Amino acid sequence: MQKHFVLIAILLAMLLTTGCTTNNKTKSSQVIEPIQVDVPLRPEGQMDVLELRTPKIDTVRVGFIGLGSRGPGAVQRYVHIPGAKIVALCDIYEENVEKTQAILDKAGLPRATGYSGSEDAWKQLCESDQVDLVYIATDWKNHAKMMIYAMEQGKHVACEVPAAMTLDEIWAIIDTAERTQKHAMQLENCVYDFFELTTLNMAQQGVFGEVLHVEGSYIHNLNNNWERYVNDWRLQYNKEFRGDVYPTHGIGPVAQVLNIHRGDRMKTLVSMDTKPVNLPEYLIEKRGVDRDSAYNFANGQHTMTMISTENGKTLQIQHDVTSPRPYSRMYQVSGTKGYANKYPVEGYAIEDEGQGFSSHDFLSQDNMNMLMDKYKHRIHRELEEKAKEVGGHGGMDFIMDYRLIYCLRNGLPLDMDVYDLAEWCSLVELSRISIENNNSPVAIPDFTRGNWNRIQGYSHAFAD
Repeated sequence: MQKHFVLIAILLAMLLTTGCTTNNKTKSSQVIEPIQVDVPLRPEGQMDVLELRTPKIDTVRVGFIGLGSRGPGAVQRYVHIPGAKIVALCDIYEENVEKTQAILDKAGLPRATGYSGSEDAWKQLCESDQVDLVYIATDWKNHAKMMIYAMEQGKHVACEVPAAMTLDEIWAIIDTAERTQKHAMQLENCVYDFFELTTLNMAQQGVFGEVLHVEGSYIHNLNNNWERYVNDWRLQYNKEFRGDVYPTHGIGPVAQVLNIHRGDRMKTLVSMDTKPVNLPEYLIEKRGVDRDSAYNFANGQHTMTMISTENGKTLQIQHDVTSPRPYSRMYQVSGTKGYANKYPVEGYAIEDEGQGFSSHDFLSQDNMNMLMDKYKHRIHRELEEKAKEVGGHGGMDFIMDYRLIYCLRNGLPLDMDVYDLAEWCSLVELSRISIENNNSPVAIPDFTRGNWNRIQGYSHAFAD
């Protein structure tokens, strides 16, 4: 009897061991395949626009569409840019056109041709043979169609962020840019922030060693700003759509550090969000919306996205426009020899025994100033004084506009191309797909369609 029980115990142990081994093998062999999205074939005869160079334009004639919020500030900056001529102004409302004409009057410049009074007035501006560059500063839902139409009319185009909100829009913009061989630039100003420019230069000079991880975000409590958006378009977009709907400020600067589509590419993302609270409560308290309707709200209060690259790097991107938190773009660069951080305080941590630096603490203010002066970017050195004088988010808006005109005048590749636009804007829809599929991984398309590794390293072009 005792032998019988021993035999049963041995058999049970074997079965349990076999079962555990089998289960472990099953678990370890399980691979979660990313959700795939369509990547349309490049139409026959169509060429990519990587490092696109177009004929020099001695005087760039600029037409502005959208003169409500961002547009007038852009016009104000353009009166200070050599080689730019403001020739056309467009807005649905005639009074906005007239107010912007006053900027030209004050600067002693001739008035521009005005377009207004119709939702299609912008098409007339795009069709004008007096315009070389169309500059779009409207609400998000109109960006893509305006960009596409402008390029089809033979114009270069620059558009406020995000330039596209869906993958279909992104591919349409890419195909139009490739077919027409025209520049399509997204106006992402944060890549020209002085700290970001300096840090980019430091990364390119190897100060941080190999950069392995970066972070960016858009954390900005907009509860005092919702009412200024005409027809409530921005809040309504957040109400209707889930995911990171405003990713470009966070991802733009760090994508340049990682040389995205210039030797590396974003490969897979996973997104998740919290439930919405503050914006629904805002609708209840400020607008008298009933509770059920207010909480029928798609966008999460806080959205997080993790991204892996082809070369084994990672990015973390966040979005939150309603929590009571200080403004932050969460700009962080982490490498094998050092670290950069912009929010809540600017600082560098460098591992360099020869200099007496330790990565356990941020550099002293004196050492940080010395480092930033040593690695001050060429663009910063050339434009800092004028940029601070003209302004626009501390000067980075002016640098963005200046560089656009500079490159067009000299026939150079722009600092940001249509594939940057595509990669940064793709997070809007791809993050939604991940969240709505139980935070599943999603494959990020190669918007260059096979050419992401042709250029080695991000760079700014100069005439000399």
